[in-house]
Amino acid sequence: MKPGHWDIFCVVVDNYGDAGVAWRLARELALEHGIAVRLYCDRLRTLASIVPAIDASRDGQSVDGIDVRAWGGPSANDAIDADADVVIDIFGCGLPESLLVAMTQRPRQPVWNNAEHLSAESWVASTHALPSRHPRLPLVRYFFFPGFSAGTAGLLRERDLFSRRDAFQSSEVARASLWRRLRLPPPGPGTLAVSLFCYANHSLTVLVDAWAEQSREVFCIVPPGAAWPALQPWMGGPLQPGRPFRRGRLLISAIPFVAQDDYDALLWACDLNFVRGEDSFVRAQWAARPLVWHAYPQAEDAHRLKVDAFLARYGKALPAGGADAYRAFSRAWNDVTPMYADLWRGLMDFHATLDGHARAWAQELERLPEFANSLAQFVSDRV
Repeated sequence: MKPGHWDIFCVVVDNYGDAGVAWRLARELALEHGIAVRLYCDRLRTLASIVPAIDASRDGQSVDGIDVRAWGGPSANDAIDADADVVIDIFGCGLPESLLVAMTQRPRQPVWNNAEHLSAESWVASTHALPSRHPRLPLVRYFFFPGFSAGTAGLLRERDLFSRRDAFQSSEVARASLWRRLRLPPPGPGTLAVSLFCYANHSLTVLVDAWAEQSREVFCIVPPGAAWPALQPWMGGPLQPGRPFRRGRLLISAIPFVAQDDYDALLWACDLNFVRGEDSFVRAQWAARPLVWHAYPQAEDAHRLKVDAFLARYGKALPAGGADAYRAFSRAWNDVTPMYADLWRGLMDFHATLDGHARAWAQELERLPEFANSLAQFVSDRV
């Protein structure tokens, strides 16, 4: 049995990852599972930056079959229809007290799921899908974990994602069309195309110095985010779309935010992708290209455990030298250790190895559960 209506709630904390995950989940449930989805988001402007069809000035609208609603957040007194069969709060964002009370008064309470953060840590599989009783109200919430093992819900992935990716990567016409849409020159022969999406860190200037001074041409494409202001002192001026900056062997071009499908294509087109948080992290893995992940910084450096857990899992199939180079560079990029130009050069010594590993890794993940399918099956078993 498939429930007829789902509500998804999203509070934008990390700017884009929260909204990105919420939208991809809502779209997949609607388009592939035929579920009626309402998506409540507390920052429609942020969501609209990656879903251009959304009008941030409108409180209610239908986009891709999804009912998109503006929301004031869990502490607001917004009027919310309490008629959903399933309620999901993205990353444990919380629900309004009035909605929780209304849920207790339903003849059949909705299935309430907390779509959790992604982690490669070993404890995730033992915690996935466990129930938790509300401390005051007669409600149960389930903790639903994405992950990298069979004991988790897996990762979000549309059914046709790999076929679209492979068609793009094998087509010069498709790649040329992407560069035109982004208003960027296509990378020349032998150029290393890099996408750079990161949080603020202490490694960026060391890295761009290394890129500018190396023998190979580097074309770095930078969407909006922390890298723009971080690069300004190094460049001696602001980084802006339409105004590329060159120093030595490095060409930097800023791009505005693009629709999620075009961002996916950018990841497919680049030779190396620096990504951050959750949504871009997952999409970079599906791109089957080498990636460097910048984890969301947490209090008391708790994010470093996530970094090391992913590096251990991701590097397991790499040869020892490649695994060591990848681990050393990634830990420096996450400010665990200092960054040096030699770490970049060491990483590039294994670029061909990392490229083959990235495709094998994506194929390995494809054999695991898929998040939206796992969620739909979990709910079906409880209604």
